[in-house]
Amino acid sequence: MSEDGILFLHLAGVLLFVGGSIAAAVLRLAAMRRQRPSEIALLLRAVRPVVPVVAGGLVLAIAAGFWLAQRLGFALSQTWLTVTFVLIAWMLVVGAVAGRQDRTTRELAERLAADGDAPNERLAHRLRDPVNLALNASMLVAVVAVVALMVWKPGS
Repeated sequence: MSEDGILFLHLAGVLLFVGGSIAAAVLRLAAMRRQRPSEIALLLRAVRPVVPVVAGGLVLAIAAGFWLAQRLGFALSQTWLTVTFVLIAWMLVVGAVAGRQDRTTRELAERLAADGDAPNERLAHRLRDPVNLALNASMLVAVVAVVALMVWKPGS
């Protein structure tokens, strides 16, 4: 395959990863603006099909990125690549932790929706948990940083 073809695969993976990440963040923010557990559950449930898009995009971006780096002669030890790998590892770990917390919040919203669908202080608190918000925000910052590193390749 040509370098242009590999670059296309890499960029397609990046677009899926970034687009899916933004979609998940928007859905979660929309859930925070709702009061009724049924609406919150619906929005948090909508995140579930986005997760494979994010994961698939990340796998494609990484695989094609390694392939492209090898073809273009980039050493994997370059600082911008090392920082990118660290950020990706951060996103994987934090995504697992925050995703588990979000799943628990969704399950609570689903139970509350089935049990009268009245606004609930515990659910509102879980949606606005500062630790979970910080974890999710850190992932979005990491996504932006990875894209910036990919575009500008500082020090290469």
